[in-house]
Amino acid sequence: MTYCFSPPPVIGLPVRGQKALFPVRRVYCIGRNFAAHAIEMGHDPDREPPFFFQKNPDNLDPSGNFPYPGNSNDVHHEVELAVALKSGGSDIIVADALNHVFGYAVALDMTRRDLQGQAKKAGRPWETGKAFEHSAPIGPIQPVTAVGHPATGPIELLIDGQRRQSGNLDQMIWKVPEIISYLSKYFELAAGDIILTGTPAGVGPVQRGDRLTASIAGLGDWNVAVI
Repeated sequence: MTYCFSPPPVIGLPVRGQKALFPVRRVYCIGRNFAAHAIEMGHDPDREPPFFFQKNPDNLDPSGNFPYPGNSNDVHHEVELAVALKSGGSDIIVADALNHVFGYAVALDMTRRDLQGQAKKAGRPWETGKAFEHSAPIGPIQPVTAVGHPATGPIELLIDGQRRQSGNLDQMIWKVPEIISYLSKYFELAAGDIILTGTPAGVGPVQRGDRLTASIAGLGDWNVAVI
């Protein structure tokens, strides 16, 4: 097969303990999946149907650096559990959902909050606030065979050693199997999909020179420098 120009390279993420990279297909993100975060963003924390937005595969950045983006003066950190799929399908039942998981990673959903707020106010999509370059720093994917399926334990973010976000995975309104099942009703999931599962309360701004430490029970720490 020939193309008009060279196609972009496949986005590959490091996998702990393996030389082979994890090839990324799509990136899905669930919004307001921790009650305390829903409250701090001015929303009702009741278990309403989940909603999703997307980032681009090349927004994922495993380098450990986050270049502060332009056109924003209010970029926020959001620590999240990332789920990496090895298979997929449509209408996946909750009981089978975890069978499609390859592994997990510590990730950040960096957000140009000012631009997201403008989009919300105008009833427009969130891409300028969510899907910009380097907006998803992510640590190494850790296979299920090594870490199991994290479902409880601390999820935290520190800036220069000071705790800013603190929650527990069991505080997710929609758990990982439910997220996979619900998402598969609207999209055909497949190997290579990444799902960011929501952030606890305490989101806030970052500045150039900040050192972020994101941690999730069972997955360890992931350090990101804001440059």
